[in-house]
Amino acid sequence: MSLLFAKYKLGSVELQNRLVMSPMTRNRAINNIPNALMLQYYQQRSSAGLIITEGTSPSPNGLGYPRIPGIFSEEQVQGWRPITLAVHKGGAKFFMQLMHTGRVTHPLNLPAGARVVAPSAVAANEQMYTDTEGMKPLPVPQAMTEADIKVAIGEFAQAARNALKAGFDGIELHAANGYLLEQFIRPNSNQRRDGYGGSIENRARFVLEVAQAAIDAIGKDKVGIRLSPYGVFNDMPHYDAMESDYTYLARRLDVLGLLYVHLVDHSSMGAPTVPASIKEVFRKSFRGTLILSGGYDAARAESDLATGKADLIAVGRPFLANPDLPERWKVNAPLNAPDFNTFYTPGEKGYTDYPAL
Repeated sequence: MSLLFAKYKLGSVELQNRLVMSPMTRNRAINNIPNALMLQYYQQRSSAGLIITEGTSPSPNGLGYPRIPGIFSEEQVQGWRPITLAVHKGGAKFFMQLMHTGRVTHPLNLPAGARVVAPSAVAANEQMYTDTEGMKPLPVPQAMTEADIKVAIGEFAQAARNALKAGFDGIELHAANGYLLEQFIRPNSNQRRDGYGGSIENRARFVLEVAQAAIDAIGKDKVGIRLSPYGVFNDMPHYDAMESDYTYLARRLDVLGLLYVHLVDHSSMGAPTVPASIKEVFRKSFRGTLILSGGYDAARAESDLATGKADLIAVGRPFLANPDLPERWKVNAPLNAPDFNTFYTPGEKGYTDYPAL
């Protein structure tokens, strides 16, 4: 019996298989509001066990990229509602990924009154696309005050409540890939001298307080987190204490009793390899569900489930190009190739027009 296609109990929900559709930014939410095209996209992929949405902002300040959805307004909650209904009808469970982009933001992508904020006034050495002026260098962000930090924690908690109101089964905190939560963890982007900077205990504090606030809002059986130890995306260089810092984090997340940890490994896309030792640290120190992602095919997914390296396997690009991926993997059918040119463009091309078997 294939483990990949076996049911799995994730907190209070049962997944129809162990295949997770990874969160993938697709930039189709015009005016940051979910729409009918997005409904079609997620509905097509509802044979997954679990779908995690694209990064969805808990705050106007977190809308770093053009056309990404939010979950801070009533209009956004109502926009998501028919999408959650459609996904559940297809059999998948549905978690919303809460992504505050922090310093990885350009003012041209933000609504009026929103600000580019981060732990410290240190710009990421990157560029970002804007719909109005094309590629722009990222600006120096405003360092968050302790009052700003409290507001942001409250925004995450309210976003978690809003996600449940919109029909989601739970949320995933995006503490990976160089966005706000990871900006606090990493010493290059966090140069604070208060209780949120310096030691790992202080640098991890914001992430743990956000996680606790989300738990208090909706319950620990509905809150997961995504981490990218050894990831370098969005100007996050390696540093010597990386393994010990993430070991500390694994233990603290276990104490909080989070539902799952989702570890990102982008080495298949050219990023540095995540050492097996750090994946083992999370396997041993964190007693919740462990999701691994990064360049999986069916054989490797089956193998890592069988050897207990992971409980669930998350897949990105193959799901993007193959709406019926579980069926294709089951019968060993050929896969559609993803069209990189249409990953982030508006409209249905390269989004909802990939053929099923």
